[in-house]
Amino acid sequence: MGTIETKGETGRIWAQLLRPFSMLADLVYPPSCAACGVSTGGHRGLCATCWSEVRFIERPYCEVLGLPFSHDLGAGILSAEAIANPPPFDRLRSAATLDHAVRTLVHGLKYRDRTDLAPMMSAWMLRASDGMVECCDAVIPVPLHRTRMVSRKFNQAAELARHLARLAGKPLLPETLRRVKRTSQQVGLGVRAREDNVRGAFAVAAGRESDVFGKRIVLVDDVFTTGATVGAATRALRKAGAADITVLTFARAIAETI
Repeated sequence: MGTIETKGETGRIWAQLLRPFSMLADLVYPPSCAACGVSTGGHRGLCATCWSEVRFIERPYCEVLGLPFSHDLGAGILSAEAIANPPPFDRLRSAATLDHAVRTLVHGLKYRDRTDLAPMMSAWMLRASDGMVECCDAVIPVPLHRTRMVSRKFNQAAELARHLARLAGKPLLPETLRRVKRTSQQVGLGVRAREDNVRGAFAVAAGRESDVFGKRIVLVDDVFTTGATVGAATRALRKAGAADITVLTFARAIAETI
């Protein structure tokens, strides 16, 4: 009991010592909405307007594809899409739909180097994971090809996965899955073209098969659109013997709810 009290007191002392620096930082970089930039009461948050625009994906939804239903159809119900065209992964979960403020956050992380957004975004993802992160064996990000990594400077999926793994206390395996084929940008391609573009694009790194074999994996990406990219990545993990694969993204594109 004494040890716990000592740690608590130490934390309070450090908080008091760092308070002047925190106040100075707030003067130099005032807290603002992560999406629109207006002043807010704290860092890494959204203003009331942007928060009201976020459409979190909550139950009821398809147990496999995570597609939200407009009304509750009962436990374990699958969408028509999941029945007609079962995905290679076991389940998909996403924090929010790709609309309004969420799209701004995605673009900020991906194209404007706003890596400071990743902690907040990954916290939303952990909440949306339906307990799958807590019970997984490892977290693996969808990788970039090395040539794109040079131009992009960082992998947004890896940033999200890094913070997610830290929050959940799970192993992060950023080098296990490799992008072995340089593909074209998926933006603007149709469903079939996207699938063709990423076919055979991923492989488990030589000597890393034990990272995956018989394991429960959470595969992380920023956005789910058609599923072509995570589908190709999932097939590579399945080939290496993954027992269970959850795809977890921050956002997903949804034409309309079911």
